[in-house]
Amino acid sequence: MMKKAILAAALMLHTTAWAGCIGSASLQTCTDNSGNVYTVSRLGNQTIVQGSNANTGNTWNQTSTRMGNVTTTNGYDADGNSWNSTSTRLGNRVYQSGTDSDGNFFQNDYDVDDDY
Repeated sequence: MMKKAILAAALMLHTTAWAGCIGSASLQTCTDNSGNVYTVSRLGNQTIVQGSNANTGNTWNQTSTRMGNVTTTNGYDADGNSWNSTSTRLGNRVYQSGTDSDGNFFQNDYDVDDDY
């Protein structure tokens, strides 16, 4: 369950309350209100996020690639287990499916605003 929460949090970085970020649009280091650190690299249609938990020292990472209205994300949790997700936006609705880091298939959909 925790691994699914990490996936959901990672996919929705724009909703997290950040304590602060430094850097440029293409390379940032951010710290959230819990002291966790995220390095975000953006190049073209690809975003790479590497995270570190302030309490445990555990790290995780993910790479997202956007092609039109489809975003694919692949990552590794703190235990080195891989996970993946494909999100397709149709209008103001996003359809998402993938495999979590325990190997379980998931699927959901949700509404988004124009800032997605």
